[in-house]
Amino acid sequence: MEPPGRREEVTALVLTARDVEALRAATPGCHGRAYLNNAGAALPTQATVDAVIAHLRLEAEIGGYLAATEAEDVLTGGRADGAALVGAHPDEIVLTTSDTAGWIKAFWGFVLAGGLRRGDRVLVDQLSYSSHYLALLQAGRLVGSEVVAAPAGGDGAVDVEALAAMLDDRVRLVAMTHVGTNCGLVNPVVEVGQAVREARARGTAYFVDACQSVGQLPFDVDAVGCDVATMTGRKFLRAPRGTGMLYVRRELQGRLDPPGIDATSADWIDGDRYEPRVGSDRLEEFEASIAARVGLANALVEARALGIEAIHDRTAALAERLRRGLLEIDGVTVEDGEAERSAIVTFRVHGGRVDASTVIGAAAGADITINSSTAPWARLDMTRRHLDEVVRASPHYYNTNDELDRLLGVVAAVSSGTRRT
Repeated sequence: MEPPGRREEVTALVLTARDVEALRAATPGCHGRAYLNNAGAALPTQATVDAVIAHLRLEAEIGGYLAATEAEDVLTGGRADGAALVGAHPDEIVLTTSDTAGWIKAFWGFVLAGGLRRGDRVLVDQLSYSSHYLALLQAGRLVGSEVVAAPAGGDGAVDVEALAAMLDDRVRLVAMTHVGTNCGLVNPVVEVGQAVREARARGTAYFVDACQSVGQLPFDVDAVGCDVATMTGRKFLRAPRGTGMLYVRRELQGRLDPPGIDATSADWIDGDRYEPRVGSDRLEEFEASIAARVGLANALVEARALGIEAIHDRTAALAERLRRGLLEIDGVTVEDGEAERSAIVTFRVHGGRVDASTVIGAAAGADITINSSTAPWARLDMTRRHLDEVVRASPHYYNTNDELDRLLGVVAAVSSGTRRT
């Protein structure tokens, strides 16, 4: 039987001022504080908080196992909504505890199944995230594969033509980052997918880190052409921490031998033999916070109700307004590149001579939450640009122009050597 198709489309909305006011009223964390760290962990709605608490109370009343059974329909719906959000089928989506957990399952499943051997190459982009890249290095020590970074253009985006020229018979995996953690640049993952298409016929897999993009940018797995995409719940999807999603194309699922198997991902046949489950079931894990996943399911419903295009339009407008304001402040440089950009805004004050912690502390004193990104999280790109750290502000659709202006005032005061009281 053909698995269920994509969940029905949801009509996109245009977020009006009244809509934003209602969204803020539905978000407890918006009261009194300008929260601009959505690339770290966004604020959940009260409805998502209530969904999590309701399930925890159910566990307290009837026990965790029975409560999980009661939540099956909710989680099935969440999986379907997650699939619809990225243009996948529900049987291609695995609920995980984080982006990294999904990456570990998929990548090491690829390695353990013989996807990488001595002399093979993995092509990456300059924006590669630390936990993904470290796994590539670890695999290289184990099997003798090599990690090679494709050249970047002047703004840091991967040079697609250069990458295409590198796709020889040694390349077994291409691993791209859609949006880096350390800058607002959007990598051309669709164009990379087109370049990789012929190599896929030779068995080359295409993985995409969509951790910072899903929830703020349109992302369609068929348009991208990827075999694997890893995502988190806690960032722009506004779900609880400890949630995520893993997309694995049907055709690749049977080629993976994932680590950390348990009784939900494999069948114990006899004393010395087991068989992995068919399809995405082999990537599932038994133990997880069902309450957190119920929260993820609610957050996915909310994201789809608003529509990713409306979310993108709102977040992009806020981010560009913030960038323009920062560029008007003497001594401030924006570090996001000039190509397509996201809702992650990174900058330095006086070339980094003012520490990120100073800017963050001044913002906190004005009830504004921002963060920083440091070299160890994205070492290739940060080293290439001779950066140790950047200040990172990441607005979401529930933020306002007034909140951005408050941050701009703080940055201007820090840059001029005074602090607004």
